[in-house]
Amino acid sequence: MKVNVPVVWGAALLLTVGSATALRGQTPTAFIVESPTMTTGRFMPRDYSPDGRNVSPPLRWSGLPEGTRQLAVISQDYGAGRPPPWVHWIIYNIPGSAGGLPEGIPFDPDDPMPAEIAGAVQGNNGWGLAAYRGPAPPVGSVHHYHFAVFALDEELDLPPGLNRGELLEAIEGHVIGQGDMVTLYERQPMNAFPR
Repeated sequence: MKVNVPVVWGAALLLTVGSATALRGQTPTAFIVESPTMTTGRFMPRDYSPDGRNVSPPLRWSGLPEGTRQLAVISQDYGAGRPPPWVHWIIYNIPGSAGGLPEGIPFDPDDPMPAEIAGAVQGNNGWGLAAYRGPAPPVGSVHHYHFAVFALDEELDLPPGLNRGELLEAIEGHVIGQGDMVTLYERQPMNAFPR
């Protein structure tokens, strides 16, 4: 099935950054966000949704601005929520030395984070859970899922359980770079061939 992908990514990126002003009013440096299992503008595998294993996807980033001390990630759907966006995942206090996030970040907050992102914590998604929960749009509709990654100039040591608004407020003035990856998802019957 061919899907026309609207050019909303840039606008959504600006909406995300709008609440997280860059250091001293400067525009954040853009950097690359990608995944070994997902591609911008393409359908994400069902493993990252409740139709599959509902595990968090792996992310990789490169070209971080000099002075990056910490990172934060928000995964959100601008086609859902009252008001949008609907938040699927928040993770922050990620060390600035990390090159990405591995697949399957622990769901239980008592489980330790993988060694390469030790110290990272998760914020509350749209369901009020400090964990990843994948896409489950209404049957027959295609939604866009934005993985926004923020490079910060300081180690903020934020507490777990922040929601999107609280995180954006906490990092305001510390965002020196941002990257964004946008994937798609459509509900798939259990007997469907995985995308």
